[in-house]
Formats: sequence, C-alpha cells, structure tokens
Amino acid sequence: MKKRNMALAALSVCALSAPLLAQQAHPGVAHAKSTSAQRSEVGITVYNQNFGLVREVRDIDMPAGRTELEFADVSQNIEAQTVAIKSLGGQLHVLEQNYRYDLLSPQKLLEKYVGKKVKIYRWNEHTGRDDVYDAEVLSVAQGTVMRINGEITYDFPGRIAFPSIPDNLIAQPTLVWLVDGSGRQKVEVTYLTQNLGWSADYVLVINDADNAGDLVGWVTLNNTTGTSYQNAKLKLVAGDVQRVQNYRMRADLPAASAAPSGGGGFREESFFEYHLYTLERPTNLLNAEQKQVTLLEAHDIHIQKKLIFFGAAYYYRGNYGQVVSNQKVGVYLDIQNNEANHMGMPLPKGTVRVYKADKSGAKQFIGEDNIDHTPRDERVRVKMGEAFDVVGDRKQTEWKALGTCVSESAWEISLRNHKDTPVDVEDYEPVGGDWEITQESMPHVKKDASTFTFTPHIPARGTVKITYRVRIRWC
Repeated sequence: MKKRNMALAALSVCALSAPLLAQQAHPGVAHAKSTSAQRSEVGITVYNQNFGLVREVRDIDMPAGRTELEFADVSQNIEAQTVAIKSLGGQLHVLEQNYRYDLLSPQKLLEKYVGKKVKIYRWNEHTGRDDVYDAEVLSVAQGTVMRINGEITYDFPGRIAFPSIPDNLIAQPTLVWLVDGSGRQKVEVTYLTQNLGWSADYVLVINDADNAGDLVGWVTLNNTTGTSYQNAKLKLVAGDVQRVQNYRMRADLPAASAAPSGGGGFREESFFEYHLYTLERPTNLLNAEQKQVTLLEAHDIHIQKKLIFFGAAYYYRGNYGQVVSNQKVGVYLDIQNNEANHMGMPLPKGTVRVYKADKSGAKQFIGEDNIDHTPRDERVRVKMGEAFDVVGDRKQTEWKALGTCVSESAWEISLRNHKDTPVDVEDYEPVGGDWEITQESMPHVKKDASTFTFTPHIPARGTVKITYRVRIRWC
C-alpha cells in the first residue's frame, strides 16, 4: 500500500463547525455579505508606480436597520485608510470600518491552537491503518511542541487534525462595515491598492540604412493583488505622482499620428500635469496575470543615428598625458516625437528594444535602452551600445598651470574608422568652468556654457586627428 505523507505540513480539518469567515464583531446585529459576483461595474486606474485606484459598484440587498456588511474579494494589498463607500441613490450611513486580514494558513492554524487539543494521525505500516494520538499544542515558536500521552515532544511526524477553524481566521482579506441602511443598495466603493502596475515597452524595427523604422508601443500590466477584476474599464496614468510614504502596506502578502490602428486601443489625454490613457473597451485583469495591450503604432519614422565620443571635465584640470586609447564610441538613435515624424503622442517611460534584419531577412536584436516620460515634440534618444569598428584615442600633449585654478592644455584626438563606409563622429567635450579655445585644427561648436563639440567626417577605413588648445579657470 502506498505510504501516506507524514509531514507536519500536511494539515487537515475535521468536523468543521465554524464558517470560514470573520466572527461578527457586533452580536445581535444583522449580517450581509457582498462578493465579486455582485459587481455591476468596475473601473481600474493604474499608475506606473506600482499602485492603482479601484472603483467598484455592487448591488447589495441590505437587511433593515443596523447591519454588519462584509465586503469580500478586495485586493490583498489594499490601503485600508483610502477606502471610500457611498450609496448611489439610496441611504447608507457608515458607522465603523474594519479590515480583517488574519488569513487561514497551516502556521496560523497551529498558532490559534496553542493550549488546545488536536488529534494526530500517523500511518502504521504493520496494521495498515492510522494510529490516532490525542495531543495538546504547547508552542509553535521554533517548531511544534506538543504533549502526547503525558510526554513533551516536538516535530512529531503525522497528520494534524483540528476540530474546527477559529472564528477569527478568514480565507481572504475582507472589509467589514457597520452601517445603517435597508433594502437593495447600489454601493460604490473606491480604494487604493499596491501591486497593480504597468510599464511601457516599445519595439523599434529599423531599415537597412539605419535612417527609418517602424515603432510599436505596448502597455504591460501586472496584477498581483490577489484579486481578479473582470470586464474592467481600464485607465493608465503616466507621470511622477507624489505620494506620502507613511501609509501602511501589507508587507506580509505578496498613420499621421501614433494612435493605434483599428478600434479598441488607448485614447490619450492631458490630465492635470500628467497624461491619461483610456482603453476604449473593457478588459479583464486577472490575478497573477501579465497582460499586454497595444499603445501605439508609428510607421516610417525618421531616425538619426549618431556616433558620439565622450570626454570628461576633469581631463582639463591636471597633467594626464595619454588619457585613453582605443576608447569606445557610443552609438545612439535620435527620434523626433512629433506629427511630422508620424508620431506626436506623449510617450510613457519604458524600455525601447531595437531590431534590424540581417542579409538573410531575419530580424536580429541590436540593443535596448530605457526612456523617460517624453512629451510630444521632444527628442527621444536611445543608446544602442558601442561601435565595434570606430575607436578613438585622447592624448594631452601639453599642460601648464597659469595660476590658482587656472591652466592651459593642448590636446590631440585621433578617431579611426575601420568600416567600409564613411562616418561622422561627434566629439563631445564637457569642459566646465570658464574656458576659451585658443587654437584648433577644425572649428568647434559651443553647445552650452560648459560644453563644446567637434564633428569630423571620417572616410572609410580612414583616420582624422583633431588638435586644439584650451585655457580654463575652474574656481
């Protein structure tokens, strides 16, 4: 005969006499219960900071007079202090609110039975049946300690059976209100919850010339609240919403535009100082589910590929000689988020993943980067990685101190292109302080008060050297 599992974790409950609900806190008061089956409407607003706003409307039959209303199937990560309840068209007065979350589990069951009697069943291979032991649970702090047959023992192997479930253990988190009201009520309940989140993911496929491509944006939703929301009206808020970090959290629970093609996609609108994206059809947000919905599609967008060779401000404040050799050159893609470029929708922050077809036509992954919230008519810059065939050296050829915090230095930058096609490389120099270029082999461009650039054109399999002298005061 197959052996039975004798681990203590295999717990059973015999002769259940108590319902799997919280005990009424107000004896003699009428009791009513509402579950998700009574939902007539549900709306979910999800913020990209791992929280969401839930709005439910339920049709509830209320007994006359004072009632203890049990509102089940709420998020396990609800912020109870944010709950608001009101009757839509009826009379309902809330006198008291309780949030019960002492959940039924093997460990909790043992804890509630400390000092009480249980039975232990242990399989006897010789008799082919269970031996039954009467036991008293003494402690469960660091293992289970019991008194069996007048002896104290611990971690006794067997199957523990409990006579009933304690009244103060419940199967799932539940809101309980003490209310005055009667009759059929249409009740609206709103609350904030953790563990509702969304992020934006973008797929960019570029052409062979690296100057155009197609962009698809996806919204990825995650629901780990412990509750499913069926047929929900979904809204997303993009932006950095201020939240006070002193709320209690349940740490113990786990075209010419960029609008999507076809109906049923997201509609974007400005909302306060944020952006609101409304899904134009109901959807299901199931617990422990990751869902993706198309946010936007933009075709034939213009892309500018840039190769950038970065310097550093501290180079100019000391005597360094050979600063760096064979330095990598960064590769970036710049995209203008405007209607002229077949875009123009405010882009939520997220990850852009870029693909390109090889000579066989198979698409290959070539890089990814995170972008921040990007308004329309702004530039999106995606860092792709480092160029393989374009490298540079940076050498300080002279340096002298001209006084306190004043120096003059001469530089030589060598940029080498090993590709079979010419390239332009932007040499980006964050100099800082008060600076003046006194000599240069090619004209520089002043980007801002502390930055200048050179942009040489480097022929195929060729080299370009840039020399310049700069005087700087940094204090």
